[in-house]
Amino acid sequence: MSGHENTGTWRDIINYPLGSREMKPRKRGLTMIIDKGIGIGETRDLLKINHEHVDFIKLGFGTPALYAGGTLEEKIQLVRSYNIDIYPGGTFFEVALRQNKVGEFLAKCKSLGFTAIEISDGTISMSREVRERAIFMAAEMGFTVLTEVGKKNNGPEISVHTLARQALSDLKAGAYRVIMEGRECGLNVGLYNAKGKMMDEHMQVMLDMIDDPSFIIWEAPLKIQQQDLITRFGPDVNLGNIPPQEVLALEALRVGLRADTLQLVIDDMEIQKIG
Repeated sequence: MSGHENTGTWRDIINYPLGSREMKPRKRGLTMIIDKGIGIGETRDLLKINHEHVDFIKLGFGTPALYAGGTLEEKIQLVRSYNIDIYPGGTFFEVALRQNKVGEFLAKCKSLGFTAIEISDGTISMSREVRERAIFMAAEMGFTVLTEVGKKNNGPEISVHTLARQALSDLKAGAYRVIMEGRECGLNVGLYNAKGKMMDEHMQVMLDMIDDPSFIIWEAPLKIQQQDLITRFGPDVNLGNIPPQEVLALEALRVGLRADTLQLVIDDMEIQKIG
């Protein structure tokens, strides 16, 4: 028998300890990757191996403006060929808003082939009316609209009640999902403390105000955060800002094929025999 012949999948032998995941296209258990500038070849390899586990790819911050000629379009089309949504980072939108170029920005994103838009005010200030108008404009153009709540810097602290109210307002205005800010570091931002740990009292306030946590994408770049959220909500929690090289590791964490989450279903009984 050739080594290239299909001899069945591992699922014919092994059950995932934490259970099966929803198949794509899915509305729960979304994984969003942050791409800070990986090459076309790397993207091709990433998708060939991981496309079943990726729902969104974000081209971080303003990096889409810096690609060499033709390469941005090539990357977007490659991602779209796998039916994965791709969008520019929210900071890029904020620059366009500050320069009063939102209409032109959205039109350019559409012409390039982006399928989603992130609307955020992590660095700038934006009124509720402007935010709702931006959500409406993007949705009218056919984009999947993601919004983000929370600030990126250590400026005036925003209460978790305010973040939750903003999330609810965004969903009502037409956002598909709301991203909870975590940056690419996951430290001292959003609901995370300086050590990257979720602040339980803030999390509880958020959950008290938003009945269905499947409407939230939690930015969780660190393994301790991913593990904590999977432990709290199960394998089908929405997670974002995942480094490209960590996609398979995260999926293993989601389904219990990694010691950190396998222990959730292991009791203290010793295995006495095989077969």
